[in-house]
Amino acid sequence: MSDPRSAPHGGALQGEAALVRAVGSFALTAAVINIIVGAGIFKMPATLSAQMGAAAPLALIAGALAILPVALCFAAVGSRAAATGGPYTYASAAFGPFAGFVAGALMWISNVASSAGVAAALGVQVASLFPAFETPQMRAALLAGVYLIIFLLNAFGVKLGARAIATLATLKLTPLFLLTAVGLFFVDWTQVNWTDVPSWGAMGTSMVLVMFAYSGMETALIPSGEVRDVSRSVPRATIAAILLVVLLYLGLQIVSQGVLGLALGKSGVPLADTAGALWQPARVLLLLTACVSMLGFLMGNLLGTSRLVYALGRDGYLPSAFGAVSAKYRVPLLAITAHAGCACVLALASVLDVSSLVSGGFDALVLISGGGNCLVYILVCASAWRLQRLDLRERGEPFVLPGGAILVPLISVLAMTAIVATLTAKEWMALGGALALLIALYAALSVVRRRRLAQQAS
Repeated sequence: MSDPRSAPHGGALQGEAALVRAVGSFALTAAVINIIVGAGIFKMPATLSAQMGAAAPLALIAGALAILPVALCFAAVGSRAAATGGPYTYASAAFGPFAGFVAGALMWISNVASSAGVAAALGVQVASLFPAFETPQMRAALLAGVYLIIFLLNAFGVKLGARAIATLATLKLTPLFLLTAVGLFFVDWTQVNWTDVPSWGAMGTSMVLVMFAYSGMETALIPSGEVRDVSRSVPRATIAAILLVVLLYLGLQIVSQGVLGLALGKSGVPLADTAGALWQPARVLLLLTACVSMLGFLMGNLLGTSRLVYALGRDGYLPSAFGAVSAKYRVPLLAITAHAGCACVLALASVLDVSSLVSGGFDALVLISGGGNCLVYILVCASAWRLQRLDLRERGEPFVLPGGAILVPLISVLAMTAIVATLTAKEWMALGGALALLIALYAALSVVRRRRLAQQAS
């Protein structure tokens, strides 16, 4: 058997063993938080307030009750499957390659679109601070530079990328936690209602939005092949990150409502307006924080999703070159290039208004992406049940779900099913069309893969 670390093709290494396990619990926790706390938090307080009024915190609490069991399932399945790929690997190990491919492909499509959308939002955010970037051409040049920077940070080794993510997470989380801690002393509690439950339609739409805002751990856990002590690091990072994010989001929603009142629902930059109401110079600080947060999201999105593309190449669903790891820096360079390139092109198309794929469709994208994430979560939670029953373990002692193998996954699947049931017919048509396309793509790739394996065997 050949050494998996050998470099037969121009210095490129093949196989999971070529990756360096350099990411510890702290860096992984930072990566999970960095992905979750992206652009959504800077818009969500206003959107929830407009939909649910003073009862908006109820949606965050209900979302927390739904996402915490899901996080436990991620902790359990992630501690058992140590290979790179995240939900793609989990679903493949539990239910076979078709389920894994659907989970992985749905995630990649969603992550390309979310990266492009956040990048476009970053351009607008920077333009609000620096008027020189108000023209589409200048914003396009800015975004091209941003993608070049995050590409380079990821291309020169996972340690550099992980350190950059941890730094960005610290820079963006400090002002947000500070705003929450200080703002609680200025809350008008009459603006917060804990009992006035809105209609099912409003609550359902809000829950999809909240699940989109809470999503991200599935992307951050994709590079499991580069995580040290997976059986301990994944459960610690997943649970700690989700708890911190839930507390942060709930605090920011309460502070924003308690400070801005009815004006919150009409604000385009709710957190910046909240900070400005407390202390005018803080508004600029929160605008800068939003820029840092979006940059951190783009970093984490590229780090995680490029490893998903790598896993698809590793397993033969993409050309094998995508599953190659550079000999010097031990990163999947072609996979990084492919994801950064696709996202950058889509972002530039949106900014320059040469495509309607993401232009003007942020709200619809949030709902469709949130629904898609819920479908991926259902697969992951079912995988947690099955892998615990099979007692699959790869590295160390795995995390065991409380209440046995079935209770937590069942609660999670029921919660996610209830949320996706609130999607409109238009949103279901979009998801159904994507699934149909993926099934056709899987069938075509399976034929190519079987032929390739047959040629290798001969």
